[in-house]
Amino acid sequence: MLVVETIAKIRRKCLVEGRSIRSVARELGLARNTVRKVVRGEATEHRYDRGDAQPYPKLDGHIDELEGLLRTNRDRRKRDRETLRSIWKKLCDQGCRAGYDAVRRYARRWEERQGGGLSNACVPLAFDPGEAFQFDWSHERVRLGGMPQVVKVAQFTLCYSRMPFVHCYPRETQEMVFDAHDRAFAAFGGQAARGIYDSMTTAVSKVLVGRDRTVNPRFERMCSHFLIDPAFRAPRAGWEKGRVERQIGILRQNFFLPSPECETLECLNGQMAERVLRHARAHPHPEFPEMSVLEVFLREERRCLASPAPPFRGYAPFVTKASGTCMVRFDMNWHSVEARASGWPVEGRAYADRVEVRLDGQVVADHERHFGRSRHVYDVRHFIPILERKPGALRNGAPFRAERLPPAVAEVKARLESREDGGRQMVRILLEARDRGLEPVAAACAEALEAGACSADLVLNILSRRCDPGPAAAVATPAGLEPGTEPVADCARYDDLLGRSA
Repeated sequence: MLVVETIAKIRRKCLVEGRSIRSVARELGLARNTVRKVVRGEATEHRYDRGDAQPYPKLDGHIDELEGLLRTNRDRRKRDRETLRSIWKKLCDQGCRAGYDAVRRYARRWEERQGGGLSNACVPLAFDPGEAFQFDWSHERVRLGGMPQVVKVAQFTLCYSRMPFVHCYPRETQEMVFDAHDRAFAAFGGQAARGIYDSMTTAVSKVLVGRDRTVNPRFERMCSHFLIDPAFRAPRAGWEKGRVERQIGILRQNFFLPSPECETLECLNGQMAERVLRHARAHPHPEFPEMSVLEVFLREERRCLASPAPPFRGYAPFVTKASGTCMVRFDMNWHSVEARASGWPVEGRAYADRVEVRLDGQVVADHERHFGRSRHVYDVRHFIPILERKPGALRNGAPFRAERLPPAVAEVKARLESREDGGRQMVRILLEARDRGLEPVAAACAEALEAGACSADLVLNILSRRCDPGPAAAVATPAGLEPGTEPVADCARYDDLLGRSA
């Protein structure tokens, strides 16, 4: 194939300098027919175009098998599809001697005959202010506390203004979806009337024919709370929520490459909120290039629905039974409950950031949620009533170890252990926390340590003084109840009574 530079030389030598085709062909080392074709034609660039009717001598006996494999592969989900090289290897296993290039060319022609180009075409979408938002999850690599981790990022975008919102979670369970909606609508100052989602299992219980879906009841309650009309995209139709799909790629390049480093997930989310705001302020809107994304959002914000108060605070329920050691197992971890729940069935509520346990509708445990495994989460207050009947549990009781007690209480416990009756004194101190709370007891222990003394009597005395409400306020006597005669103290009246009795 001739390059453009050679064609230009041939045309100049023949058409400008007037040289013969024979001399130009000899000088440039080309065939006379090639030079003649360039001179007589008007094209300044020659390309070889392989015709549609190409022979496949080694593939002819395996056309039906190849088309069957291509058809099966097309009907699979995108992430489950095989590569053409894998299909070619399957044909080779069946005795085909065709090369990979022949299979690739035939597959391309077959895809064109099936309308592959048309199926990839999309219609540009347009939205009104406050009409819709799109939601999706992405998985990003970060470093938390020096360790590499993969976090699940809830991503929202308002379809009109393209205003993004991101929040990182350790998982993408249903309670995380609820919490993400609460946070996103609080950040937006309202929400759009329609939400566009994938058919994710946290929102859809069953995918029916066409666009019909059986929506999860708890997800439907959230939509009712926020007055959202949920819409779920069709399978293999990512263009229906292309705004959030594009946002995922843009934010990944700007925020997560290279991987950000933070100590905690809360710190990471704080950084993400600041960077999203800077990104919206600095980037022009695709449809209104004279305005930034943030400026268009401020225009859309007035058209959004006001978020209801209070927030939804959705949770994932679970039912279990409290063990004899006042522990409840959830999500591969153990959480303590109040002693009165021991041995009884309890109802749990898993929120995005905490775990709540109820017995007959009353809260018997409220813990911060942990996402590790085989952790034991204790609340010392849950086990204090047991000490009244079993004071010996103080010595080796896991909830009463020094690292799980307030520092001042742990110091008092360590000093009392050397005394003969130190265990009983410590039980008396902790029993006060059952009624007064652990914080006042810790403050009383700290004051006792500052005084240089350590005993149950001193701590309880300090605690009584701290918790004493003091003298009652004086109450003015109403005018109608004032005595007419002011009473006078006269001890002689007692002598008069004694004389009468004699």
